[in-house]
Amino acid sequence: MDPKPISPELSVSPQIAPEDIAQLAADGYRAIICNRPDGEGADQPTFDEIEAAAKAAGLEARYLPITQGKVSDEDAAAFDRLSKELPGPVLAYCRSGMRSATLWSLGAARTETPATILSATKAAGYDMSGVVRRIVNGGRTPTDTGDATHDIVIVGGGAAGVAVAASLKARKPGANIAIIDPADVHYYQPGWTMVGGGIFDAKSTAKTMGSLIPTGVHWIKAAVAAFEPDANAVILDGCRVVKYKRLIVCPGLKLDWHGVEGLVDTLGKNGVTSNYRYDLAPYTWELVKGLKSGRALFTQPPMPIKCAGAPQKAMYLSGDHWHRNGRLKNIDISFHNAGGVLFGVKDYVPALMDYVNKYRADLNFFNTLIAVDGSAKTATFKVAKPDTDPTEVKVEFDMMHVCPPQTAPDFIRVSPLADAAGWVDVDQATLRHKTYENVWSLGDVTNAPNAKTAAAARKQAPVVAENVVADMRGKAPVAQYDGYGSCPLTVERGKIVLAEFGYGGTLLPSFPKWLVDGTKPTRAAWLLKERILPPIYWQAMLRGKEWMAKPEALSAADT
Repeated sequence: MDPKPISPELSVSPQIAPEDIAQLAADGYRAIICNRPDGEGADQPTFDEIEAAAKAAGLEARYLPITQGKVSDEDAAAFDRLSKELPGPVLAYCRSGMRSATLWSLGAARTETPATILSATKAAGYDMSGVVRRIVNGGRTPTDTGDATHDIVIVGGGAAGVAVAASLKARKPGANIAIIDPADVHYYQPGWTMVGGGIFDAKSTAKTMGSLIPTGVHWIKAAVAAFEPDANAVILDGCRVVKYKRLIVCPGLKLDWHGVEGLVDTLGKNGVTSNYRYDLAPYTWELVKGLKSGRALFTQPPMPIKCAGAPQKAMYLSGDHWHRNGRLKNIDISFHNAGGVLFGVKDYVPALMDYVNKYRADLNFFNTLIAVDGSAKTATFKVAKPDTDPTEVKVEFDMMHVCPPQTAPDFIRVSPLADAAGWVDVDQATLRHKTYENVWSLGDVTNAPNAKTAAAARKQAPVVAENVVADMRGKAPVAQYDGYGSCPLTVERGKIVLAEFGYGGTLLPSFPKWLVDGTKPTRAAWLLKERILPPIYWQAMLRGKEWMAKPEALSAADT
Protein backbone atom coordinates (compact mmCIF):
# COMPACT_ATOMS: atom_id res chain seq x y z
CA MET A 1 0.00 0.00 0.00
CA ASP A 2 1.45 3.34 -1.08
CA PRO A 3 -1.12 6.18 -1.16
CA LYS A 4 -0.10 9.20 -3.25
CA PRO A 5 -1.85 12.51 -2.55
CA ILE A 6 -2.94 14.37 -5.68
CA SER A 7 -5.16 16.94 -4.00
CA PRO A 8 -5.78 18.03 -0.39
CA GLU A 9 -8.83 15.74 -0.24
CA LEU A 10 -7.84 12.80 -2.42
CA SER A 11 -5.04 10.24 -2.66
CA VAL A 12 -4.71 7.36 -5.10
CA SER A 13 -3.17 3.97 -4.58
CA PRO A 14 -2.53 0.60 -6.15
CA GLN A 15 -4.65 -2.32 -4.93
CA ILE A 16 -5.16 -2.36 -1.18
CA ALA A 17 -5.90 -5.31 1.10
CA PRO A 18 -8.42 -5.57 3.97
CA GLU A 19 -5.54 -5.61 6.45
CA ASP A 20 -4.45 -2.17 5.19
CA ILE A 21 -7.71 -0.49 6.25
CA ALA A 22 -6.81 0.00 9.91
CA GLN A 23 -3.64 1.86 8.93
CA LEU A 24 -5.58 4.01 6.47
CA ALA A 25 -7.97 4.96 9.26
CA ALA A 26 -5.04 5.73 11.54
CA ASP A 27 -3.56 7.93 8.80
CA GLY A 28 -6.75 9.99 8.76
CA TYR A 29 -8.59 8.68 5.71
CA ARG A 30 -12.37 8.69 6.10
CA ALA A 31 -13.56 7.07 2.86
CA ILE A 32 -12.45 4.63 0.14
CA ILE A 33 -13.41 4.41 -3.53
CA CYS A 34 -12.72 1.17 -5.39
CA ASN A 35 -12.22 1.67 -9.15
CA ARG A 36 -11.11 -1.91 -9.87
CA PRO A 37 -13.74 -4.41 -11.02
CA ASP A 38 -13.97 -7.58 -8.97
CA GLY A 39 -12.25 -10.53 -10.61
CA GLU A 40 -9.79 -8.52 -12.66
CA GLY A 41 -6.90 -10.31 -10.99
CA ALA A 42 -6.70 -13.73 -9.36
CA ASP A 43 -5.09 -12.35 -6.23
CA GLN A 44 -7.26 -9.29 -5.57
CA PRO A 45 -9.73 -9.11 -2.67
CA THR A 46 -13.37 -8.45 -3.57
CA PHE A 47 -14.97 -5.09 -2.89
CA ASP A 48 -17.24 -6.75 -0.31
CA GLU A 49 -14.14 -7.71 1.68
CA ILE A 50 -12.76 -4.18 1.45
CA GLU A 51 -16.12 -2.68 2.41
CA ALA A 52 -16.48 -4.93 5.45
CA ALA A 53 -13.02 -3.98 6.72
CA ALA A 54 -13.76 -0.31 6.06
CA LYS A 55 -17.00 -0.40 8.05
CA ALA A 56 -15.22 -2.12 10.91
CA ALA A 57 -12.68 0.72 10.96
CA GLY A 58 -15.34 3.45 10.69
CA LEU A 59 -14.65 4.32 7.04
CA GLU A 60 -17.15 4.65 4.22
CA ALA A 61 -16.53 2.66 1.03
CA ARG A 62 -17.98 2.97 -2.49
CA TYR A 63 -17.69 0.78 -5.59
CA LEU A 64 -17.17 2.52 -8.96
CA PRO A 65 -15.57 -0.16 -11.15
CA ILE A 66 -13.83 1.00 -14.34
CA THR A 67 -12.63 -1.33 -17.10
CA GLN A 68 -8.94 -0.77 -17.74
CA GLY A 69 -8.34 1.73 -20.58
CA LYS A 70 -12.02 2.71 -20.79
CA VAL A 71 -12.62 5.77 -18.64
CA SER A 72 -15.70 7.47 -20.08
CA ASP A 73 -16.78 11.07 -19.55
CA GLU A 74 -19.72 9.76 -17.51
CA ASP A 75 -17.33 7.73 -15.31
CA ALA A 76 -15.26 10.85 -14.62
CA ALA A 77 -18.34 12.88 -13.73
CA ALA A 78 -19.57 10.12 -11.39
CA PHE A 79 -16.16 9.91 -9.70
CA ASP A 80 -16.05 13.67 -9.25
CA ARG A 81 -19.47 13.70 -7.60
CA LEU A 82 -18.67 10.73 -5.40
CA SER A 83 -15.32 12.06 -4.19
CA LYS A 84 -16.99 15.33 -3.19
CA GLU A 85 -19.96 13.69 -1.47
CA LEU A 86 -17.85 11.38 0.69
CA PRO A 87 -16.16 12.65 3.86
CA GLY A 88 -12.52 13.43 3.17
CA PRO A 89 -9.77 12.75 2.85
CA VAL A 90 -10.62 9.98 0.38
CA LEU A 91 -8.44 7.16 -0.93
CA ALA A 92 -9.23 5.86 -4.43
CA TYR A 93 -7.57 2.71 -5.73
CA CYS A 94 -7.41 0.34 -8.70
CA ARG A 95 -4.73 -2.11 -9.85
CA SER A 96 -1.97 0.51 -10.12
CA GLY A 97 -3.75 3.75 -9.22
CA MET A 98 -3.75 4.91 -12.85
CA ARG A 99 -7.51 4.66 -13.42
CA SER A 100 -8.18 6.54 -10.18
CA ALA A 101 -5.69 9.26 -11.12
CA THR A 102 -7.27 9.54 -14.57
CA LEU A 103 -10.77 9.84 -13.11
CA TRP A 104 -9.60 12.60 -10.78
CA SER A 105 -7.80 14.43 -13.61
CA LEU A 106 -10.85 14.47 -15.85
CA GLY A 107 -13.10 15.58 -13.02
CA ALA A 108 -10.70 18.26 -11.86
CA ALA A 109 -10.42 19.59 -15.43
CA ARG A 110 -13.70 21.41 -14.91
CA THR A 111 -12.13 23.73 -12.34
CA GLU A 112 -8.32 23.34 -12.44
CA THR A 113 -5.79 24.31 -15.11
CA PRO A 114 -4.19 21.56 -17.19
CA ALA A 115 -0.78 22.48 -15.77
CA THR A 116 -2.04 22.10 -12.19
CA ILE A 117 -3.53 18.69 -12.95
CA LEU A 118 -0.51 17.39 -14.86
CA SER A 119 1.82 18.64 -12.13
CA ALA A 120 -0.15 16.92 -9.35
CA THR A 121 -0.38 13.59 -11.15
CA LYS A 122 3.23 13.72 -12.28
CA ALA A 123 4.35 14.29 -8.68
CA ALA A 124 2.32 11.22 -7.66
CA GLY A 125 3.99 9.14 -10.38
CA TYR A 126 1.15 9.02 -12.91
CA ASP A 127 1.54 10.15 -16.53
CA MET A 128 -1.64 11.73 -17.92
CA SER A 129 -0.28 12.40 -21.41
CA GLY A 130 -2.74 9.87 -22.85
CA VAL A 131 -5.72 12.00 -21.79
CA VAL A 132 -4.21 15.46 -22.10
CA ARG A 133 -6.63 16.50 -24.84
CA ARG A 134 -9.57 15.56 -22.64
CA ILE A 135 -8.05 17.46 -19.72
CA VAL A 136 -7.61 20.56 -21.87
CA ASN A 137 -11.21 20.11 -23.07
CA GLY A 138 -12.56 20.39 -19.54
CA GLY A 139 -12.50 16.64 -18.91
CA ARG A 140 -14.64 15.78 -21.93
CA THR A 141 -13.72 13.77 -25.02
CA PRO A 142 -13.02 16.24 -27.86
CA THR A 143 -15.19 16.04 -30.97
CA ASP A 144 -13.34 18.58 -33.14
CA THR A 145 -11.10 16.84 -35.67
CA GLY A 146 -10.29 19.92 -37.78
CA ASP A 147 -6.59 20.07 -36.93
CA ALA A 148 -4.35 22.74 -38.48
CA THR A 149 -1.05 21.43 -39.86
CA HIS A 150 2.19 23.31 -40.52
CA ASP A 151 5.69 22.35 -41.59
CA ILE A 152 7.18 24.25 -38.65
CA VAL A 153 5.35 25.36 -35.52
CA ILE A 154 7.03 27.87 -33.19
CA VAL A 155 5.69 28.19 -29.65
CA GLY A 156 6.37 31.71 -28.40
CA GLY A 157 6.43 35.09 -30.14
CA GLY A 158 9.08 36.80 -28.03
CA ALA A 159 12.62 37.66 -29.05
CA ALA A 160 13.57 34.03 -29.72
CA GLY A 161 10.37 33.07 -31.53
CA VAL A 162 10.18 35.99 -33.95
CA ALA A 163 13.94 35.88 -34.60
CA VAL A 164 13.99 32.18 -35.45
CA ALA A 165 10.90 32.57 -37.66
CA ALA A 166 12.63 35.38 -39.57
CA SER A 167 15.85 33.36 -39.89
CA LEU A 168 13.88 30.38 -41.22
CA LYS A 169 12.00 32.53 -43.73
CA ALA A 170 15.30 33.95 -44.98
CA ARG A 171 16.53 30.39 -45.64
CA LYS A 172 13.27 28.75 -46.74
CA PRO A 173 10.91 31.45 -48.06
CA GLY A 174 8.27 28.91 -49.02
CA ALA A 175 8.16 27.06 -45.70
CA ASN A 176 4.76 26.78 -44.01
CA ILE A 177 5.53 28.29 -40.58
CA ALA A 178 3.21 29.22 -37.70
CA ILE A 179 3.91 31.11 -34.47
CA ILE A 180 1.66 30.41 -31.50
CA ASP A 181 1.40 33.27 -29.00
CA PRO A 182 -1.62 34.89 -27.33
CA ALA A 183 0.02 38.28 -26.68
CA ASP A 184 -0.97 41.48 -28.46
CA VAL A 185 2.25 43.30 -27.59
CA HIS A 186 5.92 42.38 -28.05
CA TYR A 187 8.41 43.97 -25.64
CA TYR A 188 12.09 44.83 -25.93
CA GLN A 189 12.78 43.71 -22.39
CA PRO A 190 16.50 44.66 -22.31
CA GLY A 191 15.32 48.27 -22.44
CA TRP A 192 13.49 48.11 -19.12
CA THR A 193 16.68 48.62 -17.12
CA MET A 194 17.11 51.90 -19.01
CA VAL A 195 13.48 52.85 -18.34
CA GLY A 196 14.06 52.29 -14.63
CA GLY A 197 17.15 54.51 -14.87
CA GLY A 198 15.33 57.36 -16.57
CA ILE A 199 17.08 56.90 -19.94
CA PHE A 200 14.40 55.25 -22.12
CA ASP A 201 10.69 55.95 -22.33
CA ALA A 202 8.70 52.78 -21.65
CA LYS A 203 6.65 53.16 -24.83
CA SER A 204 9.81 52.83 -26.94
CA THR A 205 10.18 49.24 -25.72
CA ALA A 206 6.82 48.01 -27.03
CA LYS A 207 5.40 47.25 -30.48
CA THR A 208 2.32 45.36 -31.60
CA MET A 209 2.88 41.65 -32.13
CA GLY A 210 1.16 41.78 -35.51
CA SER A 211 3.69 44.30 -36.83
CA LEU A 212 6.60 41.95 -36.06
CA ILE A 213 5.40 38.54 -37.26
CA PRO A 214 7.43 37.92 -40.45
CA THR A 215 5.53 38.18 -43.71
CA GLY A 216 4.16 34.81 -44.72
CA VAL A 217 4.25 33.37 -41.19
CA HIS A 218 0.88 32.34 -39.74
CA TRP A 219 0.07 33.82 -36.33
CA ILE A 220 -2.06 31.58 -34.14
CA LYS A 221 -3.23 33.93 -31.39
CA ALA A 222 -3.80 31.38 -28.64
CA ALA A 223 -2.22 29.95 -25.50
CA VAL A 224 -0.63 26.50 -25.45
CA ALA A 225 -2.09 24.10 -22.92
CA ALA A 226 -0.06 20.93 -23.54
CA PHE A 227 2.17 18.97 -25.91
CA GLU A 228 1.80 15.55 -27.51
CA PRO A 229 5.25 15.09 -29.06
CA ASP A 230 4.60 11.42 -29.89
CA ALA A 231 1.67 12.59 -32.04
CA ASN A 232 3.48 15.71 -33.35
CA ALA A 233 0.73 17.86 -31.83
CA VAL A 234 0.40 21.02 -29.79
CA ILE A 235 -2.82 21.34 -27.79
CA LEU A 236 -4.19 24.87 -27.40
CA ASP A 237 -6.56 26.23 -24.78
CA GLY A 238 -10.03 25.16 -25.83
CA CYS A 239 -8.59 21.86 -27.11
CA ARG A 240 -7.77 23.04 -30.62
CA VAL A 241 -5.00 20.86 -32.03
CA VAL A 242 -2.10 22.12 -34.16
CA LYS A 243 -0.04 19.45 -35.90
CA TYR A 244 3.55 19.92 -37.00
CA LYS A 245 6.39 18.25 -38.84
CA ARG A 246 8.95 20.16 -36.79
CA LEU A 247 8.48 22.05 -33.53
CA ILE A 248 10.48 24.93 -32.07
CA VAL A 249 9.78 25.76 -28.43
CA CYS A 250 10.68 29.22 -27.11
CA PRO A 251 7.96 30.68 -24.83
CA GLY A 252 10.43 32.30 -22.41
CA LEU A 253 10.18 31.73 -18.69
CA LYS A 254 7.70 32.46 -15.92
CA LEU A 255 8.19 35.30 -13.45
CA ASP A 256 6.87 33.83 -10.22
CA TRP A 257 5.67 36.95 -8.43
CA HIS A 258 3.61 34.77 -6.08
CA GLY A 259 6.82 33.01 -5.03
CA VAL A 260 7.45 35.78 -2.48
CA GLU A 261 4.80 36.13 0.22
CA GLY A 262 3.06 39.52 0.09
CA LEU A 263 4.90 40.72 -3.02
CA VAL A 264 1.95 40.80 -5.41
CA ASP A 265 -0.08 42.87 -2.96
CA THR A 266 2.52 45.62 -2.72
CA LEU A 267 4.08 45.84 -6.20
CA GLY A 268 3.82 49.33 -7.64
CA LYS A 269 3.21 50.96 -4.26
CA ASN A 270 4.78 51.30 -0.82
CA GLY A 271 8.16 51.85 -2.47
CA VAL A 272 8.26 48.34 -3.99
CA THR A 273 9.11 48.08 -7.69
CA SER A 274 10.72 45.93 -10.36
CA ASN A 275 12.31 46.55 -13.76
CA TYR A 276 11.15 43.06 -14.73
CA ARG A 277 7.70 44.45 -15.58
CA TYR A 278 6.86 46.96 -18.29
CA ASP A 279 4.34 48.82 -16.14
CA LEU A 280 6.63 48.98 -13.10
CA ALA A 281 9.93 50.14 -14.64
CA PRO A 282 8.71 53.79 -14.77
CA TYR A 283 7.83 53.50 -11.06
CA THR A 284 11.45 52.53 -10.37
CA TRP A 285 12.57 55.85 -11.82
CA GLU A 286 9.93 57.72 -9.82
CA LEU A 287 11.20 56.13 -6.60
CA VAL A 288 14.86 56.82 -7.46
CA LYS A 289 14.15 60.47 -8.18
CA GLY A 290 12.03 60.86 -5.07
CA LEU A 291 14.30 59.17 -2.52
CA LYS A 292 16.24 61.72 -0.46
CA SER A 293 17.34 59.48 2.39
CA GLY A 294 16.80 56.05 3.90
CA ARG A 295 17.51 52.49 2.82
CA ALA A 296 17.25 51.12 -0.72
CA LEU A 297 17.14 47.34 -1.11
CA PHE A 298 17.90 45.45 -4.31
CA THR A 299 17.23 41.70 -4.45
CA GLN A 300 18.29 38.77 -6.64
CA PRO A 301 16.64 35.32 -6.38
CA PRO A 302 18.21 31.90 -6.93
CA MET A 303 19.39 31.13 -10.45
CA PRO A 304 18.42 30.65 -13.19
CA ILE A 305 16.93 34.03 -14.03
CA LYS A 306 16.74 36.09 -17.18
CA CYS A 307 19.61 38.57 -17.44
CA ALA A 308 21.46 37.75 -14.23
CA GLY A 309 23.01 41.22 -14.17
CA ALA A 310 19.70 43.10 -14.23
CA PRO A 311 19.16 43.21 -10.44
CA GLN A 312 22.50 44.94 -9.91
CA LYS A 313 22.11 47.15 -12.99
CA ALA A 314 19.16 48.75 -11.20
CA MET A 315 21.34 49.25 -8.13
CA TYR A 316 24.18 50.89 -10.06
CA LEU A 317 21.98 53.31 -12.02
CA SER A 318 20.12 54.28 -8.84
CA GLY A 319 23.38 54.78 -6.94
CA ASP A 320 24.77 56.88 -9.78
CA HIS A 321 21.74 59.17 -9.72
CA TRP A 322 21.99 59.66 -5.96
CA HIS A 323 25.74 60.22 -6.26
CA ARG A 324 25.31 62.89 -8.92
CA ASN A 325 22.64 64.66 -6.87
CA GLY A 326 24.59 64.62 -3.61
CA ARG A 327 22.13 62.31 -1.84
CA LEU A 328 24.23 59.17 -1.63
CA LYS A 329 25.63 60.08 1.80
CA ASN A 330 22.07 59.90 3.17
CA ILE A 331 21.06 56.65 1.47
CA ASP A 332 22.08 53.14 2.47
CA ILE A 333 22.18 50.73 -0.46
CA SER A 334 21.83 47.04 0.33
CA PHE A 335 22.09 44.23 -2.24
CA HIS A 336 20.65 40.86 -1.19
CA ASN A 337 21.68 38.00 -3.48
CA ALA A 338 20.55 34.40 -3.09
CA GLY A 339 23.83 33.32 -4.68
CA GLY A 340 27.34 33.46 -3.31
CA VAL A 341 29.06 35.76 -5.83
CA LEU A 342 28.42 39.19 -7.29
CA PHE A 343 28.68 37.96 -10.89
CA GLY A 344 29.17 34.45 -12.27
CA VAL A 345 32.13 35.27 -14.52
CA LYS A 346 35.01 36.37 -12.30
CA ASP A 347 36.78 38.49 -14.94
CA TYR A 348 34.13 41.19 -14.59
CA VAL A 349 33.95 41.28 -10.80
CA PRO A 350 36.87 43.71 -10.11
CA ALA A 351 35.28 46.47 -12.21
CA LEU A 352 31.91 45.86 -10.60
CA MET A 353 33.39 45.95 -7.10
CA ASP A 354 34.81 49.41 -7.83
CA TYR A 355 31.23 50.60 -8.24
CA VAL A 356 29.95 48.65 -5.26
CA ASN A 357 32.51 50.56 -3.21
CA LYS A 358 31.76 53.87 -4.94
CA TYR A 359 28.08 53.60 -4.05
CA ARG A 360 28.86 52.17 -0.58
CA ALA A 361 26.59 49.22 -1.28
CA ASP A 362 26.33 46.54 1.38
CA LEU A 363 26.56 43.08 -0.22
CA ASN A 364 24.59 40.27 1.41
CA PHE A 365 25.11 36.85 -0.16
CA PHE A 366 23.04 33.69 0.37
CA ASN A 367 20.04 35.97 1.09
CA THR A 368 16.75 34.92 -0.52
CA LEU A 369 13.72 37.21 -0.34
CA ILE A 370 10.79 35.20 1.03
CA ALA A 371 8.28 37.84 2.19
CA VAL A 372 7.43 41.52 1.87
CA ASP A 373 5.20 43.62 4.13
CA GLY A 374 4.62 46.73 2.05
CA SER A 375 2.66 48.73 4.60
CA ALA A 376 5.28 48.07 7.30
CA LYS A 377 8.09 48.49 4.76
CA THR A 378 9.92 45.37 5.85
CA ALA A 379 11.42 42.56 3.81
CA THR A 380 12.15 39.08 5.14
CA PHE A 381 15.14 37.12 3.84
CA LYS A 382 16.12 33.52 4.35
CA VAL A 383 19.86 33.41 5.02
CA ALA A 384 21.42 30.06 4.12
CA LYS A 385 25.19 30.38 4.25
CA PRO A 386 27.28 27.25 3.65
CA ASP A 387 27.83 25.04 6.69
CA THR A 388 25.43 27.07 8.86
CA ASP A 389 21.82 26.58 9.86
CA PRO A 390 19.37 28.73 7.86
CA THR A 391 18.03 31.80 9.61
CA GLU A 392 15.60 34.59 8.75
CA VAL A 393 16.26 38.32 8.94
CA LYS A 394 13.89 41.26 8.59
CA VAL A 395 15.18 44.40 6.91
CA GLU A 396 13.40 47.76 6.81
CA PHE A 397 13.40 49.72 3.57
CA ASP A 398 12.26 52.97 2.03
CA MET A 399 12.60 51.68 -1.52
CA MET A 400 13.00 48.13 -2.77
CA HIS A 401 13.71 46.83 -6.27
CA VAL A 402 12.72 43.16 -6.52
CA CYS A 403 13.81 40.55 -9.02
CA PRO A 404 11.20 37.77 -8.74
CA PRO A 405 11.91 34.03 -8.62
CA GLN A 406 11.75 32.48 -12.08
CA THR A 407 10.79 29.07 -13.42
CA ALA A 408 9.88 27.41 -16.68
CA PRO A 409 6.25 28.09 -17.71
CA ASP A 410 3.80 25.67 -16.15
CA PHE A 411 2.77 24.08 -19.46
CA ILE A 412 6.44 23.39 -20.22
CA ARG A 413 7.35 22.15 -16.76
CA VAL A 414 4.71 19.38 -16.80
CA SER A 415 5.26 18.39 -20.44
CA PRO A 416 7.17 15.43 -21.93
CA LEU A 417 9.66 17.96 -23.31
CA ALA A 418 10.97 18.96 -19.87
CA ASP A 419 13.90 17.66 -17.87
CA ALA A 420 13.63 16.92 -14.15
CA ALA A 421 13.98 20.62 -13.31
CA GLY A 422 11.23 21.62 -15.73
CA TRP A 423 13.29 23.16 -18.57
CA VAL A 424 13.22 21.96 -22.20
CA ASP A 425 15.85 19.25 -22.49
CA VAL A 426 18.20 20.08 -25.39
CA ASP A 427 21.66 19.31 -26.67
CA GLN A 428 23.59 22.43 -25.70
CA ALA A 429 25.41 22.66 -29.04
CA THR A 430 22.68 21.90 -31.61
CA LEU A 431 19.71 22.97 -29.43
CA ARG A 432 17.87 19.88 -30.63
CA HIS A 433 15.73 18.02 -28.11
CA LYS A 434 17.50 15.04 -26.60
CA THR A 435 14.52 12.70 -27.03
CA TYR A 436 12.38 14.08 -29.85
CA GLU A 437 14.45 14.61 -32.98
CA ASN A 438 11.94 16.92 -34.67
CA VAL A 439 11.87 19.34 -31.73
CA TRP A 440 14.25 22.24 -31.06
CA SER A 441 14.30 24.92 -28.42
CA LEU A 442 15.98 28.27 -27.79
CA GLY A 443 15.75 31.27 -25.52
CA ASP A 444 15.14 31.33 -21.79
CA VAL A 445 13.20 28.05 -21.62
CA THR A 446 16.06 25.66 -22.49
CA ASN A 447 18.23 23.79 -20.02
CA ALA A 448 21.42 24.75 -21.89
CA PRO A 449 23.86 26.17 -19.29
CA ASN A 450 24.09 29.66 -20.81
CA ALA A 451 23.00 33.07 -19.58
CA LYS A 452 19.33 33.74 -20.30
CA THR A 453 19.61 36.98 -22.29
CA ALA A 454 18.23 38.44 -25.53
CA ALA A 455 21.80 38.37 -26.84
CA ALA A 456 21.82 34.61 -26.36
CA ALA A 457 18.59 34.27 -28.34
CA ARG A 458 20.11 36.44 -31.11
CA LYS A 459 22.93 33.90 -31.50
CA GLN A 460 20.72 30.84 -31.01
CA ALA A 461 18.11 31.71 -33.65
CA PRO A 462 20.41 31.22 -36.70
CA VAL A 463 21.76 27.98 -35.19
CA VAL A 464 18.27 26.52 -34.83
CA ALA A 465 17.27 27.80 -38.28
CA GLU A 466 20.32 26.19 -39.90
CA ASN A 467 19.74 22.88 -38.15
CA VAL A 468 16.00 22.77 -38.88
CA VAL A 469 16.63 23.45 -42.57
CA ALA A 470 19.34 20.77 -42.60
CA ASP A 471 16.85 18.34 -41.09
CA MET A 472 14.28 19.24 -43.77
CA ARG A 473 16.90 18.26 -46.34
CA GLY A 474 17.53 14.95 -44.62
CA LYS A 475 20.88 15.99 -43.19
CA ALA A 476 22.40 15.92 -39.71
CA PRO A 477 22.81 19.16 -37.69
CA VAL A 478 25.32 21.58 -39.23
CA ALA A 479 25.51 24.49 -36.78
CA GLN A 480 26.43 24.83 -33.12
CA TYR A 481 25.83 27.34 -30.34
CA ASP A 482 28.80 28.18 -28.12
CA GLY A 483 26.81 29.46 -25.15
CA TYR A 484 27.27 33.12 -26.05
CA GLY A 485 25.47 35.60 -23.84
CA SER A 486 25.92 39.29 -23.24
CA CYS A 487 25.13 41.36 -20.20
CA PRO A 488 25.76 45.12 -20.58
CA LEU A 489 26.18 46.10 -16.93
CA THR A 490 25.09 49.73 -16.59
CA VAL A 491 27.46 50.75 -13.81
CA GLU A 492 26.78 54.47 -14.24
CA ARG A 493 24.96 56.75 -16.64
CA GLY A 494 27.28 56.88 -19.63
CA LYS A 495 29.42 53.81 -18.89
CA ILE A 496 28.91 50.07 -19.16
CA VAL A 497 30.90 46.96 -18.32
CA LEU A 498 30.12 44.84 -21.39
CA ALA A 499 30.17 41.25 -20.17
CA GLU A 500 30.28 38.76 -23.08
CA PHE A 501 30.89 35.11 -22.38
CA GLY A 502 29.99 31.56 -23.38
CA TYR A 503 29.78 28.13 -21.84
CA GLY A 504 31.99 27.67 -18.80
CA GLY A 505 32.50 31.42 -18.41
CA THR A 506 34.78 31.65 -21.47
CA LEU A 507 35.13 35.28 -22.55
CA LEU A 508 33.69 35.85 -26.03
CA PRO A 509 34.23 39.54 -26.86
CA SER A 510 32.61 40.87 -30.04
CA PHE A 511 34.98 43.80 -30.42
CA PRO A 512 38.75 44.33 -30.28
CA LYS A 513 40.03 45.33 -26.87
CA TRP A 514 41.17 48.75 -28.10
CA LEU A 515 37.58 49.56 -29.00
CA VAL A 516 35.71 47.96 -26.09
CA ASP A 517 37.52 46.35 -23.17
CA GLY A 518 34.65 44.36 -21.69
CA THR A 519 36.32 43.97 -18.31
CA LYS A 520 36.31 47.76 -17.77
CA PRO A 521 33.58 50.40 -17.84
CA THR A 522 33.55 52.20 -21.20
CA ARG A 523 31.63 54.94 -22.95
CA ALA A 524 31.66 52.93 -26.18
CA ALA A 525 29.72 50.09 -24.54
CA TRP A 526 27.17 52.61 -23.26
CA LEU A 527 26.62 53.98 -26.76
CA LEU A 528 26.17 50.40 -27.98
CA LYS A 529 23.48 49.76 -25.36
CA GLU A 530 21.72 53.11 -25.70
CA ARG A 531 21.78 53.76 -29.44
CA ILE A 532 22.86 50.70 -31.43
CA LEU A 533 21.33 47.62 -29.80
CA PRO A 534 17.65 48.74 -29.91
CA PRO A 535 17.61 49.24 -33.72
CA ILE A 536 19.62 46.03 -34.14
CA TYR A 537 16.91 44.24 -32.17
CA TRP A 538 13.92 45.68 -34.02
CA GLN A 539 15.34 45.97 -37.51
CA ALA A 540 17.92 43.18 -37.75
CA MET A 541 17.38 40.37 -35.22
CA LEU A 542 13.59 40.28 -35.67
CA ARG A 543 13.93 40.62 -39.45
CA GLY A 544 16.27 37.71 -40.05
CA LYS A 545 19.33 39.90 -40.61
CA GLU A 546 22.01 38.11 -38.62
CA TRP A 547 24.43 40.93 -37.96
CA MET A 548 27.35 39.51 -35.94
CA ALA A 549 25.28 36.36 -35.39
CA LYS A 550 26.26 34.06 -38.23
CA PRO A 551 26.00 30.45 -37.03
CA GLU A 552 29.18 28.55 -36.28
CA ALA A 553 29.70 25.27 -38.13
CA LEU A 554 29.32 22.16 -36.00
CA SER A 555 32.76 20.71 -35.37
CA ALA A 556 33.54 17.13 -36.33
CA ALA A 557 34.05 16.26 -32.65
CA ASP A 558 30.39 17.14 -31.94
CA THR A 559 28.82 15.23 -34.81
